[in-house]
Formats: sequence, structure tokens, C-alpha cells
Amino acid sequence: MRKSLKTQIAVLFIGVIGFVFLANWCTNNFLLERYYVAKKEAALQHIYDAMNKVEDEDDYLTDEFADNLSEFCTRYNLSAIILTDEFVPLYGTENYQKQELQGRLWGYLMGIDKSETEVLKETDDYAIQKTKDFKENVDYLEMWGEFNTGYYFMMRVPMDSIRDSVRTSNEFLGYFIIIGLAVSMILISWMSRKITTPLQELTELSKRMADLDFDAKYTSGGQNEIGQLGEHFNQMSETLERTISELKTANNQLQSDIEEKIQIDEMRKEFLSNVSHELKTPIALIQGYAEGLKECINDDAESRDFYCEVIMDEAAKMNNMVRKLLTLNHLESGKDAIVFERFDLTKLIHSVVNSAELLADQKGAKILFDETESYYVWADEFKTEEVVTNFVSNAINHVDFDKVIEIKMRKENGKIHTSVFNTGVPIPEADIDKIWIKFYKVDKARTREYGGSGIGLSIVKAIMDSMHQKFGVRNYDNGVEFWFELEADNGRKMQSERAEELTKLPKKKGEENGENEL
Repeated sequence: MRKSLKTQIAVLFIGVIGFVFLANWCTNNFLLERYYVAKKEAALQHIYDAMNKVEDEDDYLTDEFADNLSEFCTRYNLSAIILTDEFVPLYGTENYQKQELQGRLWGYLMGIDKSETEVLKETDDYAIQKTKDFKENVDYLEMWGEFNTGYYFMMRVPMDSIRDSVRTSNEFLGYFIIIGLAVSMILISWMSRKITTPLQELTELSKRMADLDFDAKYTSGGQNEIGQLGEHFNQMSETLERTISELKTANNQLQSDIEEKIQIDEMRKEFLSNVSHELKTPIALIQGYAEGLKECINDDAESRDFYCEVIMDEAAKMNNMVRKLLTLNHLESGKDAIVFERFDLTKLIHSVVNSAELLADQKGAKILFDETESYYVWADEFKTEEVVTNFVSNAINHVDFDKVIEIKMRKENGKIHTSVFNTGVPIPEADIDKIWIKFYKVDKARTREYGGSGIGLSIVKAIMDSMHQKFGVRNYDNGVEFWFELEADNGRKMQSERAEELTKLPKKKGEENGENEL
């Protein structure tokens, strides 16, 4: 089972603290007594060295000596006795202790004492040992021997006081461990949360960045290493967004370059053939009406104005066709590079609709587009605007019946699906797959009427192919719907909400009866 970092930190710290407490308890339990014994041993050695400095026997009888020895006994909880070289008591503690010590010292000196002893240190002048008093059932630490003056001495301290100190210390340490662990758990929980919360935010940030959500930012701040790491994450997010944009552009250019050599010859041949065919009619008209003007077939001003208008109109149509041909040629030849960038498609469509309102009003048509939610996509913004403009213009030129143009958007499968529907006569089934071909016209008379050249939808196809995205057309009983798809910016959450319910739009009649995806 995978554990969180917070749990791991808490377990680690509690384990370390518990180990320290346990080690302290074990140290007290097994080593403290030895330490106390060593300290008492050192104290006995110190007292011996101080008493052994006496050079004159009479100094033992001074009040100063007695006071010093009494102070040592009190400070270190000692019992002591000093005997002359004739075994006469010179100094001793309380009477009962004095007699006990005198008897025990006599036994040691005569070698007749049979007490259970453990010698800790022994020299020519003194010995330090552990002894058990079976009468009192008490263990003692004793030091006995001879001063430089020839006087004999004995000092001892009960071991029970040492053991009581150890037990008391361990008991106190046990309570301290319980309280310390409780407090430590609270502090560690707080500290681990303080450490792991920014790390959890960084983890979530890395997941969102992996999903290409470049709006994700580290917000916890801080001047420590985690704060600096979060700031570096933010910088990396910005760099990745720029890099992806550059990579998408480079990848698209690479795909275009691979196909360029194969397509370029066929494109030129087809281009020249279609151009020559499309220019024949307007050139012939211009030539005929120009000759009529030259020969003064009609001398009245009205006729001359009519001839001039025909010539100007045909010239304008030729100019429009040439402009579109140049645009198409640039797209198909790959000279007009596709630049992928992230932009709001909803905003772009609103801009196109606003520009087309005047032409729609002239046709008596109504454009319905009430989308308020921002849909961000990855595509060439200017080329996408050309696609939307051509679809809207085509819908305006072919709208009929109710004269309603309806634009819709929806998100599905990581794509933004955009459709432009116009009421009117459906496209014949025999022609529906051919409308994307350059110069192809379903209704030549109507196309001629509004000055169409049959190039607009070819431009749409060239643009969508260059971006490697799907597009198509669907027939309905009461109209035609053109559509295209663009790659959605899946990382961005749509920021805006619908301000109001969409206006109920006219329903399309019947089932789909034609579709083309290229």
C-alpha cells in the first residue's frame, strides 16, 4: 500500500523521537548506575587525596580537618572513620556507623572479614570495592586503606541511594516519553502538513502541466526551496507553452514540406487550366462591349453607361477571382506558412458576424449566433478567420426560405466543432462531393449572379488540409450546414458562463441526407 509523504514524514519523525526516548531510557536503566558508581568512586578518590595531604599527625585533631571531612561526608552522603596506627578511633560519623565501620575496617586489615566483595580498584595504599551488608541487606561502595601518616581510614556510601535515583529518573523519563510523544505527534502533524501541502500543490501542478494546462500556477509562495521550486514550475509552464506553439508550427511546416514536391506540379497544371477557362467569359464580354463602344454601336449616353458598367463589373469579378486564386495558390504551394497559436474562437466568430451583418441585411437574412462561452483552440488565427468568413459569405449568398443563418459551437472529443447552417435549397447529391474542387459551381447561373468564382470553398479546403483538421457539409430538408473542427485547448477551463439561455433557433427539418469529411 502506497503511503503519502505526510504519513512517511510523521512516521519517520515519531520513530526517531521514540528511538531517542527509548535509547535514553535504556541508557538510564543500564548505564546510569555505572555512571553513578564511577562518579562516587571519583569522589572517594578526591576525598582520599585531600585527606592524604596531611603531613603531621596532630593535624588530624584540628577543627579544620574535622569540618572538611564532615563537609565531604555530607556532600557525598558518606560514612567515614579514621583510626590511628594503634587502631584508636580518631574520627567517625554517627556512633552506630562508627562502630560498624571500625569493625569492618579491622576485619579488612586483619584479613578476617568474609563479606562478599567486588574489588573495583586496588593499590598499595587503598582499595575501592562493592560490598553487601547481609545484616542490613544493603549494598555499599567502600574505600579503605592507609594514609601517608600511617593512620587507617574507611569510607562508604550506600548503593541503594544510587538505585533509587536510577528508578526515579526512569520513572520520570517514562512520563516524559508519553507526554513528549503526544506533543511530538501534534507538532509533527502540523510540520508535515506545512511541508507536504506545497508539495501536494506541486504534484497537482505537474499533473495539470502534463495535460497541457498552462494556466496552472503555483500560488503557495514562500522563500524556501519549495517556494523557489514552485516559481521554477511557473517559469517552466510558460516556457512549455511557447515551445509547444513553436513545435506545432514546426511540425505542421514539416508535414507541408513533405507533400509539397508531390503536389506542386499537379497544382500548377490544374491552376492554369481552370484560370484560362474562367477568364474566357469575362474577357470575351469586356472585349465585345469595348468594341461596341469603339464602333459607336449606340450613340446615346445611357447605352454607353451600360456598356461601361458591364466592363467594370466584369473587370471587378476578374480582379476578385485573381485575388482568390493568388490566395489559393499560396496555400496550396505552401508559401503561406501556418502559424499555430492559442486563441478564442468564439470571439473570432463574433467579429466575422459583425462584419457580415450589413451584407446579410441587404439579402434580408438574419444571422443567429448567441454563444457567450469562450472556446480556446490551437490553430492559425488568420486562416481560421478566412474559413469562417467564406462559410458565412457562402451562407448569405445561398440563403432562402426563412432566410436564417445559424452558427453553433460545441466541444467533443478534444475538438471544437463549429457549424454554419443556412435555410435554402439543399445541394444535389451528385454535387455534394465536388463543391470543394476549384472553379466547381453547383448553380452556375446563381453563382454568376452574385459574382462567385467557385474558389471560396477550395480556399477553405486548402486551409483545413494545411492544418490537418476535419471539415465537411451536411444536407437537410430545409437547408445546408457547413462545419469544421479545430483542436481544443484541453488544459484551459472555460472561464465564462452562459449569460442567459440561448435563443431558441429554428429547427432543421428532416434527417441528415448528405455529409462529406475531408
